[in-house]
Parts: sequence; structure tokens; C-alpha cells
Amino acid sequence: MARPNLQIFALAVCGILCSATYTGGQGLREQSSQPATPSADVSRIQGEAIIWLQDLIRINTTNPPGNEIVAAKYIADILKREGIPSEIFESTPGRGFLVARLSATAVPDPSRALLLLGHLDVVGVDKSKWSVDPFAAVMKDGYLYGRGSIDDKGMTVANLAVLVALKRSSAHLNRDVILLAEGDEEAGGEFGMKFAVEKHWDKIAAGFALNEGGHTVLKDGKVQYVGVQATEKVAVNVDVIATGTSGHASIPRKDNPVAHLAVAIGKIGTYEAPVQFNSVTRGYFEGIAPLEDEETGKWLQALESPDRADHAARWVSNTNPIWNAMLRDTATPTMLQAGIRQNVVPSEARGVLNVRLLPGNQLDPLIGKLKQLVNDPQIRFETQPNGGEAAPSSSLETDLYATIKTVSAQEFAGAPVVPYMSTGATDSARLRMRNVQAYGLDPFPLTEDDLMRMHADDERIPIDSFRKGIQFYFAVVSAFTVAK
Repeated sequence: MARPNLQIFALAVCGILCSATYTGGQGLREQSSQPATPSADVSRIQGEAIIWLQDLIRINTTNPPGNEIVAAKYIADILKREGIPSEIFESTPGRGFLVARLSATAVPDPSRALLLLGHLDVVGVDKSKWSVDPFAAVMKDGYLYGRGSIDDKGMTVANLAVLVALKRSSAHLNRDVILLAEGDEEAGGEFGMKFAVEKHWDKIAAGFALNEGGHTVLKDGKVQYVGVQATEKVAVNVDVIATGTSGHASIPRKDNPVAHLAVAIGKIGTYEAPVQFNSVTRGYFEGIAPLEDEETGKWLQALESPDRADHAARWVSNTNPIWNAMLRDTATPTMLQAGIRQNVVPSEARGVLNVRLLPGNQLDPLIGKLKQLVNDPQIRFETQPNGGEAAPSSSLETDLYATIKTVSAQEFAGAPVVPYMSTGATDSARLRMRNVQAYGLDPFPLTEDDLMRMHADDERIPIDSFRKGIQFYFAVVSAFTVAK
């Protein structure tokens, strides 16, 4: 829970941070002479938000089991001190979501409302691989370390900070602003977003939403571009099952399922599906091509050249694993299970493929290709239940998207906004299925190195990027919601 004398301590931290020059990692150079929306309240909240993020990281919400209600209650206490009412809804004991609202009028208009959402659960950790305690929220060398600092407690705190800043400034809103802090995102959302949408849609109904899933790309100390997620790949898990004859390991057999599974997984692990574009990925690669070095830009521009497309796709795929995943369906082996004793040949061996389909693609054609590739009668494929659903893309012609473009240019010295398709799944898909114009806007400028720590060891967020991200995020939300 919150420490005693939170306000005094937060102000002291803010004073230190606001006057310090960042030296950890790749520093973020100042890119705008002043914020697009100057506010002493936001400056103060930048310091308070660091404390909130530390406290949330220290609440272990590893999923499973989640226990997100503990974190939701922490946020509810902050909102209560600010005079903002909130509600917590339990989907199952210890799990659920929190919702709070700043109303523009006495009669809500869901078609105009803006939903700010983030999830409270985090993926597990192997503590032995971390240089610090992943749940201690250690600050060192200009970084805040901790599981969830990027995915997704940092975003959740940014949402909280914006709502508090709007309330403190007595902003005259032209639309409702709704805060949603939900759980179970890392395990499919049955006890989080699915529960919220299916059982309590009236509490979160909105025409627009901001969520995780985008990237504010930091390179050489400067924001290169702001990638706004408008669509995402669809996640499906598929079991690969090998069967054979069980027996004593001292008597080898040709139909050993462990050996057959190993060969099949090896083939699948090197398979690459054909390159495919959609309107979002086409806009992304066209948008970043002029921002890259000459060689990279040349190959990005050649992706749709009739006579160079294949070679360009190979070069681009080899250069960046994220770009590779954006260009095609993927099937990534993630788990293997076989055997009960060292001297027993099992009758079955299993592997798991985490499949990510491009929006609109079907699973069956990909499985058909993998069956042909493996070409083994001892191998079968079974699709796990509760896979993702393809949702329509969010429009790139809305007032919210235009606002993000305008504010990004102001805050980051003309840095362009490009549409982005995330390779990972987010809860925005469930909103898009309900015609919400949902965008992934991770406001914190991050290098590729820090971004790749998501779900990995030593997840961390640069302190100066966190502070700048809150300033940027508040500028976007206030420009879209505050009456002129």
C-alpha cells in the first residue's frame, strides 16, 4: 500500500528528477522546448507516478494466479484520495477489474467516451536470471527495474496519472474519460477483459480507447517515430503430438515418439510462411523507410517492388525479428513434454506451437503446410480451445488518430506517427469487436534493447522515458478530451 507522507516524498522525488540529467542507458535528449500542454500538476504527478509504479510492481500479480484485486484496491485508494469514485468487480475470488470515470455531462454518451486501459497481471519470472529482485522495484543507473514496469503496470500508472491530472486541473471535458485497470490479459482475459466486456459493458462502453501495443521508438537519444497499433496478430496455441510404442529404453525402437517429435519440431522451427501485407503493415514500412539508414531504407522501399520483393523480404526478415514476424504468419515452438522415467520410452510426446496469424488469415491452411513439412504419420496436430479472434482494424482517419499525430510532432520534434500491427495480442481486439476505435499508444520512449526485455529477464523502464511518457500521454488525452 501507499507509504506515509506520500505527497511530500513524491514532491521531493519529482524535484530531483526534474532537475537531473539522465545518464542511464541511452539518454533521451530534450525534443520540445516546452510541453504541448504545460501543467504544474503534471510535473508534480510525474514524481508521484514513479512511487505508484514502484508500489504496483511490489504487489506480485503473476498470472497465474493473478490476485489483481489487491493491485486494484491500491489504485482505488489513490483515486479515493483524489475524490474520484471507482468500482471493483470480481470475476472470481481475487480477480477482476477496476473502473473509474470523469464525466463530461450528466448524461453519458458512450459513442464519444475515451477508455484508458491497462492490465494489472504480469507474466512469471525466473528470479535466478535477474540481476535484481523482480518484485522489489529497484531503481539504479537511471532505470526502474521490475516485472511489469513495461508490460503493463507502467501503462496502467500512466492512465491513472492522466485521470488524476485531469481531475486536479478541473478540466472542462467534452467527452467522458474512463479508466479501466483489468486482469488476466496474459492468459487470454477470461477473468479480465472478457468478463468486463460480456458482463459489465455498460461500465466501460466507449467509442475510443488507448491501450498498450504501440511503440515510441528511441534511437540515439531521440524519438525516431511513434508507432500506433491499429491492428494485431491473432494468437492460437496448437499441440504437436507424437505417438509410438512404449517400452524399456534398453531396447530402442524406430517409432520412438520423442525422436519423432524432435524431428518435427526442428522442421517447424525453421519454417517461414509466405510474406503478406495488409494496409497497416504497408503503411508502417512505407512510413519508417525514410527514417532508417540508407541501406535499410532501400530494402524497406523494395518490399513491394515486383522484381526485388523476395530478396527485400529476406533482407528485412534477417535484419529485425519483429519485422520478420510482421510480414508473415508464425508458428513458434514453446513447450516440450515427454517421458516419466529416464529408462522408459513413452508412448506419447507433446510439443506446443504458439501460432500468430495475420489478421484475416485462417489457421487450417497453415496447419496444412506444417503437416506437409513434417510428413510423419506418427505426428498429429490439435488446436487448443480459447484461441484469439480476428478483429477489424481501427481506422486511421479518426480525430483521435489525428490528435496523436499532432501531439507527437509537438512533443518529439516532428517525429512522425506510423500505423503499427503488433505481433503480440492485446485486449484491444475485444474492444474492436464492439466497434471501438482502439489504438495502442505506449507513450514511453524505449530503445529496442529495453523493448526486448518485455516478458524477459531484467525488465526495466528508463526513469526519464517514464516521466516524458506521462507528459506526452497527458498532452494527447487532454488535447482530445478537454473542451477548447
